[in-house]
Amino acid sequence: MKTTSFLWLEITGKCQLECVHCYADSGPAGTHGAMTTEDWIRLIEEAAELGVQAVQFIGGEPTLHPDLPRLIEHALGVGIEVEVFSNLVHVAPTLWKCFQRPGVRLACSYYSDRADQHAAVTGRTGSHTRTRSNILEAIRRSIPLRVGVVGLTDDQRTEQAMEELRDLGVSVSYDHIRQFGRGVRDQPSSTDQLCGHCADGVLAISPTGEVWPCVFSRWLPVGNVRDTPLSDIIAGTPINNVRRELSSAFAVRPDACLPDMCDPQCGPNCSPACLPQGTRDPCGPRGGCMPNYDVRPLSGEPTHRPLIQTTQLSSSG
Repeated sequence: MKTTSFLWLEITGKCQLECVHCYADSGPAGTHGAMTTEDWIRLIEEAAELGVQAVQFIGGEPTLHPDLPRLIEHALGVGIEVEVFSNLVHVAPTLWKCFQRPGVRLACSYYSDRADQHAAVTGRTGSHTRTRSNILEAIRRSIPLRVGVVGLTDDQRTEQAMEELRDLGVSVSYDHIRQFGRGVRDQPSSTDQLCGHCADGVLAISPTGEVWPCVFSRWLPVGNVRDTPLSDIIAGTPINNVRRELSSAFAVRPDACLPDMCDPQCGPNCSPACLPQGTRDPCGPRGGCMPNYDVRPLSGEPTHRPLIQTTQLSSSG
């Protein structure tokens, strides 16, 4: 059975924001889905037994789930490290205490150093001020934090946003818009938008219990944890069929970057050197699409390949 070391746990489809690029199409009208808190706890326990080392609570906006603290505590209690991918629009005092626990880290998205450009993405005036304030609060509390900037338009001040964040001492990454959910622009969702590592040590679980190879590949369900043990899904025929399908699609990708594939971080010299070592993926950015990019446990070693630097995955903006 192929091992899985990382899970995205999409615990809600509810969000205060309506980001124009949201891959999950989440927003105020979203729900926590069919998965109960007990379902999530059972899943976390099974994940630990299967050797999962890290999970990311994502949404929607995971801080809107009333039992997020309980889920975090349970994951830590069974030896799983946690990242919470939040829009950081609002963090309750009890959550700050939870985020300060050893083994917990935060991630969020950021779109511009200008409040009006940030709000144009999130659909909520004042979201820039709130998110920036909570970034500063996380720094003040010494909570491990990474922030990603997603480029959506040519006139968006992404470079200035990244510079601002670096000046604050925050770990920063960049990604271009990926055409899934509300992010679809000029082409349908397809494997062309994926990083090439779906179901390769990673899986995503939705608020309904549906399991996907990653949070982007939602049109490729491989089972549902509400009626099938995760171990059976990981070893099952559907996921093996999907792996073969994805491997065939990824096998025809070019070995080197082409100019229009290169991430701005590669600079003017777009070349295979921009590619992550051991992959065939375009460097947009660094070949990754997982929201847990560069996740490193507080013990030091990465829980799995640190392939990514993407923020696009924040459905909550």
